[in-house]
Order: sequence, then C-alpha cells, then structure tokens
Amino acid sequence: MARLTSDPVDVRGVAVRAVLFRGTRDLLPIYALYGVLFADHGLSTAQISLLLALWSITAFLLEVPSGAWADTVSRRALLVLSCLLQAACFALWMLAPSFLGFALGFVIWGIASSLESGTFEALIYDDLVARGEPSAYARIMGWARGAQETTVLAAILVAAPLFALGGYPLVGWVSVGIALLHTLTAVALPSPPVAISATAVDDLDDEPPAAGPHRVPGAAPGHPRPAGTAETTRVDDLAPSVRTGDRVAPAQEIAVRSTTPTGLARYLDMLRTGTAEAFRVRRVRRGVLLGALLYGVTAFDEYFGLLAVSGGSSTSTSALLVGVTVVGSLAGSLLAGRTEVVPARWLAVALFAAGLLFIAGALAVGAAPTVGPILLWAGFVGIGIAYGVDFAIEVVAGARLQAAIAGPARATVLSFSGLLSEIVALAVFGFVAAATQWLTMSATIALLGTVLLAAALLTPSWLPPRVSDD
Repeated sequence: MARLTSDPVDVRGVAVRAVLFRGTRDLLPIYALYGVLFADHGLSTAQISLLLALWSITAFLLEVPSGAWADTVSRRALLVLSCLLQAACFALWMLAPSFLGFALGFVIWGIASSLESGTFEALIYDDLVARGEPSAYARIMGWARGAQETTVLAAILVAAPLFALGGYPLVGWVSVGIALLHTLTAVALPSPPVAISATAVDDLDDEPPAAGPHRVPGAAPGHPRPAGTAETTRVDDLAPSVRTGDRVAPAQEIAVRSTTPTGLARYLDMLRTGTAEAFRVRRVRRGVLLGALLYGVTAFDEYFGLLAVSGGSSTSTSALLVGVTVVGSLAGSLLAGRTEVVPARWLAVALFAAGLLFIAGALAVGAAPTVGPILLWAGFVGIGIAYGVDFAIEVVAGARLQAAIAGPARATVLSFSGLLSEIVALAVFGFVAAATQWLTMSATIALLGTVLLAAALLTPSWLPPRVSDD
C-alpha cells in the first residue's frame, strides 16, 4: 500500500485514499449519542429540533456557494478545512455543553458539510481524468460509499462501551481525535490539475461537437475546448500550481485566458459558469435532477427502525432488521463499479423492480403482526435489496453526471445536485409527518416506494450516456 502522502500515486493509491477519507468521515461514536447528550444537558425536544434545523439550514444555504469556492481554490485545502471544522464542532460541544455551544457547533458542522459536499467527488474525478482513467470513478466511489456505511455501523456499536468507560467526555474527545485523523486522510488526497479560467457556458451544446485536439480537464471525451476561450497551453508550460506534485498529466491541456480573473471576480465567474451549465445544458440538468432524486429519497431510511417496531419487532430486534438494510446498501455500493457498464434501460428495469420489491416489503412488515414474524424478516430483506439497487444506480448516476460536465465549475454543478437532494429529503420528512396522521407506518413507507418507480421511468432519458475512454 502506498504511503499516505500527497505525493503522486497510481489509480490504486487514489482508491485507497478515497476509501480512507470516506471511511473515516463518519467513524464518530458521538453520532449515536448526541441527541441524548443534548437532552441530558437540559434541552427540550423543541430546542433539539431547533438545533437540527440550524444544522440543515446552514448546510443548505452554503451548498452552492461553497461549490463555487471549491472551483476557485484548492479543493484539497477545502477538504482539510472541512475536517478541522468538524473536529472543532465536537470539541466545542465538550468545552461548552449548553444550548449556545451546541448551536454554534452545529453551524460549524454545517459549514464543514457544505465544504465537503461535491468537492471530494470533483477532486477525485478530475484526478482520474488527468490520469486517463475516468472509468474507475464509479468503482472507487462505490468502495468509498461502502466504507462509509461500514464505519457508521462500527461507530454506533462502539459508542456504548466508550460511554460506559468514560461517559460523554470520552465519547466526545474520541470523536474529536477521529475527526483529526480524518484530516490526515484529506491531506493525503491527490491534488489534480484544474482549469484556471471559466468556460464560456453559452457555447456548450446539448449534443457533443466533433472531437478536437484540445480538451478542458474533466470534460467528457468528445467535448473540445469551448469556443470563446483563449489558446490552450500545455500543462508543462504552466506554473507549478497547476501540476500534481511532480507528476504532469500526460497529454492533458488546460485552457487559459491572457488575463485570468482572481479573487471575487473568479469566484463569481465560477458560480455563474456552474449555475449556467447545471440548468442550461440538458444532459447535465437531467443528470443533476436524477442524482438528487435517487439520493434524496433514501431519507426514508430514517424511519426503518420505526417501521420495524410497527411490525411487532422488539427494540433489540429492530436494530438487527435495520442492519439488514445496511447490508443491502453496502452490497449495492460495492457492486456500483460493475453496474456502471449496464445500459440505462436495464438499470431502469432493475430500479423499477426494486421499487416494487420495496413496496411489497413495507406492506409485508405491516402484515407481520397478524401473519407472523416471518413476514417481518422477509419484508426487510426485500427492502434491503431494493435499498442496495438504489444505492448502486445512484453511484452510477453520479459517475455519468461527472462525465457529462464539460466546464471547469465541476464542484458547483455537483453542489446543485446536493442541494436538490436535500430538498427531496425534506419532502420525504414532510410527507411522512403528514401521512402518518392517517396511514400506518408501513403504508406510508410503501408509498415512498413509488418514488423509485418514478425514478425508474425517468432513468432511460435522464441518465447521462456513458462515455467510453479514449
């Protein structure tokens, strides 16, 4: 295994670094206990809800602005800053365990989340493009997502013994230490060449133009340097800031203008460029919407524990049933690399079947109290399989969206997908809150499965086409 430094590495080294980065991001035992931590320090349910809302609103408002920032400065540096801010949040909670301290911590955490969202994916994809290996992206992201799912489960399991040994202080400071370890994995990430001027999005077409001799970094094969930009200069002739350590991307060319905007002007240029591409280029716009739908709807997993209990499960058994769904998401993540080569129509068929299986599984759980516990387990197995299929196709959609982005404002475009996925998740929460006033939990969750059916119908036309490597 390559040493964890920022020195140039091969694709396997990039994969190791990506997996370690995502795997350590949520390896935080405080995840399992922070709600109880707030309550034990005298906060009411309303105050805790206000804290969670403050967290979500902060990340929501900064999602797109932080994406444009990631296209303006070093993405690796922003990821390091994100990790440090996350550590600062937990340290603040331990040092000032009050409503004000918790609130300020959540604001800091929301900023950290917005800095990481889209930035990490853009960094990895651009690095793989520079190496001529963009096809490895889906596989690497699948492994990274699988590592994240595994460590979340591990963090939850280790929280109880840590609390027994040292209470909240031990749980909190261990989380701070892991967040700092996570910072080291961010330092070890590659720093690929980036475009140093904004692309003229007005010249981007919905259909790929004829292949040209020059290509913008991160552009899908078949997309030449957009008209309106200045002559291209080989990366060998550019300043060291556009190199990856001592490694120069072979045959990689970067568009430059004679006068490169800096500071606020460059930031606004990237924000405008990314916004225009996300909304005006059809293949990108549809990819953004599909990815947001596939990921945002997975907010239904917040209710799996309640679904299990409504089906007659005990509290301890409900944890095992939720674990079944985690196994499904983990399997889907690990299979994403193989799924990436599957044609869109077959992915749509798989997603439609998953939607039907999800609906049947949720209804089976609802019938378990009268029929027997076998339906409870069968229902959650079906939900787990459907969950895994959605995860796999969501990773594929992310990879296809990356290939469709032709401009340099990659993180800005991806931030719109993150923003819209938050809106979908909020819609899921609102729907469940309203529907459960009249329907059972199983019927409510089953209705959410119709979103998977709708996404399946949209997939053949909304999933960006797969582009073969040159």
